[in-house]
Amino acid sequence: MKASAFVYPWDVNGDPGAPARIAELGTEQVTLAAAYHSTRALTPRHTRHRVVTAEYAAVLYPVDESRWSGRTLRPHPAGDWAPGDAFGEAAAALTDAGLEVHTWVVLAHNSRLGTEHPDTSVVNAYGDRYPWAPCIAQPDTRAYLTDLAAEAAVRPGARGTELESLGWSGLAHLHAHDKTAGVALGDAGQYLMSLCFCPACRDGYGTEGLDADELAAAVRDALDPVWRGEAPSGGGWTGVEKLLGDTRANATRAWRDRTARTLQEEAVTAVRRAAPEGFQVLLHADPVSYHCGANAGVDPAHILSVADGVVVPCTGGPGRISPFARGGREGAVLAANFTVVSGMGGSPGALAADAAEARRLGATELRLYHAGLASDADLASVRSALAGL
Repeated sequence: MKASAFVYPWDVNGDPGAPARIAELGTEQVTLAAAYHSTRALTPRHTRHRVVTAEYAAVLYPVDESRWSGRTLRPHPAGDWAPGDAFGEAAAALTDAGLEVHTWVVLAHNSRLGTEHPDTSVVNAYGDRYPWAPCIAQPDTRAYLTDLAAEAAVRPGARGTELESLGWSGLAHLHAHDKTAGVALGDAGQYLMSLCFCPACRDGYGTEGLDADELAAAVRDALDPVWRGEAPSGGGWTGVEKLLGDTRANATRAWRDRTARTLQEEAVTAVRRAAPEGFQVLLHADPVSYHCGANAGVDPAHILSVADGVVVPCTGGPGRISPFARGGREGAVLAANFTVVSGMGGSPGALAADAAEARRLGATELRLYHAGLASDADLASVRSALAGL
């Protein structure tokens, strides 16, 4: 199975030995960040540093001013953690080491955008804004995300792209000093707390026959027992229907599914228009369309009619591959994504068995998160597993 390792430019730039170490893992490809959210990352083997702090969501290359001049919503270049054309420098070094480079583009996950332009953020039923979560129903935001996808994906030397967070974001978010786990919301409660009530979404609910004020009140009423600890929020979509009622629940899902699908179609079309022939376009995806986050909730058959394939989260088990295999098409890439960093919940020692099970369920490729973050021992396990495959 073809394997690709995720890498940041700062894992490579300034460390002459990094490209060879990554190539020696046995991967044919790297998925190299070109646009990424804020983070704090270890670099355990780098010759110059051990911790990199990316202070805000940024592009890791020089932006095309002709595309963004005069626009309110625009990407920001990185600071000193990835100066200049950090992506281009790393891509050249990795290519010289014999690796095929694909871009890694994070889209609807951007705290700086929400801080500088609060009106772009998802607003929950209580009026709280989620600055990390751009609302993908807003026309200006959709235009920004579509143009960012096209520019960040099609970098010189890249053979393809993987688009992350191309869908709804919601309450769930890895956040510094997070204190949101005091009440167990469950799958259904997370959905209700992720419903957006910005003006664009309020209008959207109206197209589905819902009154936005009544819907927000229904969400608050449904969650009241959950906050008191008197009732669980339920699981799966049946839990959402139980909390909100079948009619309301399915109307909200129809609006949100349509909004995400059309954005995905527009973004992939924009990337293809900008890309050379043969350029591969994959989406990080979850086979449950109402799920939010980095792995966008999608309808498997629909997304595989739009993109060349998907990258599917499989840490903890590769079962999410199966819906894509059932609803797929011949030649689609189904990449099983395994965390190989032990300290982040990965099991690199089980990679060979996990990969075999993923292949049995229909996976055609592997993704390994993350070559720059893993310890030497974790990477040794990866080398052994890939050698056996």
